[in-house]
Amino acid sequence: MNPQDIADPLTVVPPNPPLAAPVDAPALWQRFPAAALEGVDTARAMWSEVVPGGSHWSWRMPRGSAIRFVALEAGANLSLVLYSAMEKLERYNMPDSLKAQHTAHYTRGHVLMSDMGRSMASFTADSLGWHDPLGALLDNDLMLQKYGEKRYEHARNAMHRSGKDGLLIEIGKHGLTRRDLIAPVNLFSKVGVDAQGRFAFVPEHAKAGDFVELRFDMDVILALSTAPHGLDTAPVYAPKKVGLLAWRCGAAPANDVCRAFRPENARALHNTDMLYL
Repeated sequence: MNPQDIADPLTVVPPNPPLAAPVDAPALWQRFPAAALEGVDTARAMWSEVVPGGSHWSWRMPRGSAIRFVALEAGANLSLVLYSAMEKLERYNMPDSLKAQHTAHYTRGHVLMSDMGRSMASFTADSLGWHDPLGALLDNDLMLQKYGEKRYEHARNAMHRSGKDGLLIEIGKHGLTRRDLIAPVNLFSKVGVDAQGRFAFVPEHAKAGDFVELRFDMDVILALSTAPHGLDTAPVYAPKKVGLLAWRCGAAPANDVCRAFRPENARALHNTDMLYL
């Protein structure tokens, strides 16, 4: 061993040195509308991406990171599901999240709770004020009925792909199966109720440049699809692209807006914090 390889005992090593972004990660976020990046410390950016309409992807996101989702076209929809990266049997639970927060939609201050009563992710910024947790996914039968069939063999990248198929492909990459597919959160979409008590989709709810941000409160597996919302009333299959910027924001502080939103949220964040003591 060379003497130079031995660390100087008087050298102070930072406990958590900053991690550099991958050298081959293009700064795609520079193409996003400037207003959609307000409040993001781009110096702490991890990566950015543009997800085409009708596409799908997945990542493992660490605790203390966030993603700013930006609608790059009006009428965007992004369906996402969350699983604990530490124990995949723990996953986002839509009924518990809604009843604990007395809500039927998501916006800034809300958290996405797991079936173990922990906060998996928190809504820390939002230009829209309404994101749909109830409208489920576009599946193949409904897609065929509404839009007809376009398979890859004939249409290539213009093929029709359902949100359900996209998410099944992505969670399969992480060892999960059809039985593990859960109710998604549909970012950028709004579903209300009409006079007869039926779900009513609100067209063009999101405008180009609208954004929403999720902070990840635990290590999660995130899978997403940009296929149309299952209740979208558009007569043609025309999914919209969405931009993503991932950055290191840190874990929820004591004065976090989501902790103060409801006592149930504070308890869910506390339950997550206990995993990382």
